[in-house]
Amino acid sequence: MTDTKAISRYRQPGGSAAARTAAGPPLPDAGAHPPRNPGMPFELDWVREVRVNRSAVERRADTLPKRRTVKKEWQLGWLLRAATLMDLTTLSGDDTARRVERLCAKARRPIRDDLLDALGFGDRPVTVAAVCVYHVFVETAVRALEGTGIPVAAVSTGFPAGLSPLPQRIAEIEASVKAGAGEIDIVITRAHVLGGNWRALYDEVRAFRAACGDAHLKTILATGELGTLRDVHRASLVCMMAGADFIKTSTGKETVNATLPVGLVMARAIRSYRERTGQIVGFKPAGGIRTAKQSLDWLALIKEELGDRYLRPDLFRFGASTLLNDIERQLEFHVTGRYSAGHRHALG
Repeated sequence: MTDTKAISRYRQPGGSAAARTAAGPPLPDAGAHPPRNPGMPFELDWVREVRVNRSAVERRADTLPKRRTVKKEWQLGWLLRAATLMDLTTLSGDDTARRVERLCAKARRPIRDDLLDALGFGDRPVTVAAVCVYHVFVETAVRALEGTGIPVAAVSTGFPAGLSPLPQRIAEIEASVKAGAGEIDIVITRAHVLGGNWRALYDEVRAFRAACGDAHLKTILATGELGTLRDVHRASLVCMMAGADFIKTSTGKETVNATLPVGLVMARAIRSYRERTGQIVGFKPAGGIRTAKQSLDWLALIKEELGDRYLRPDLFRFGASTLLNDIERQLEFHVTGRYSAGHRHALG
């Protein structure tokens, strides 16, 4: 891709989502999980030629929520879908086993039964996509979710800074997988991106991928600390080359976390990788997504940029701790016409 072509990708939406996704290989049906991303040999030229038109990205991200609005019963459907796409998360210094158990109980039944009955979904199972915890609580969460099919995701590799020695970070992944984690959310070394050391980033993520074994690898870019949208795109490509099954925006601990411009850039990196390699990679925005309205904006972005098939938990996740509260409040408003207090929808 030439520089002109690279820049043009951020100037034009490129038609409908169906037309854009048709450019790559067929996506798996909704009931079938996509194959894992095996990665590919490192291609420095591809990384170097990336260009991003920041003003075009920001303009597109700003107009998207204004053009894509859903109301009434359509909004109910989108909000219920958002609940099923959550990695329900607790990553606090004062976490306890009891808190994790309560979170897992909420993951099993994220929406109150009376609300589901009133909305006509009482006979349909609604669960979140995963529960995300620190390594020390992986076994607790696995026990609490036994028989549900809900995987446990463990944050790893010196989360959130990612600055512990590499052998220690690899050992942490292996320990979480042994404890029963089905997904591993790793943090990259931001210095590799900031210093343009792309080969080091590739080798690091490749080592993490190997340590995961059968567990899915989600790479956290900490985009608020990467400086430029161009580096966000380049870091996304390198992580996918190294075998990431998902790319994720943030740890939730940075000053700036998930934003729509960053999401647009990462979604287009996923699209570019699929068009070039045929491999399908998922996307997870995390950090700062607290309201139902924000979740609808993200769903609209993914629908337009990657297509309807990506609105499934095997390809898209929200990293969230308080988002579910507001979604449940909005659903109750649709049923009763009144907004309830937040404490009535606690996460456990």
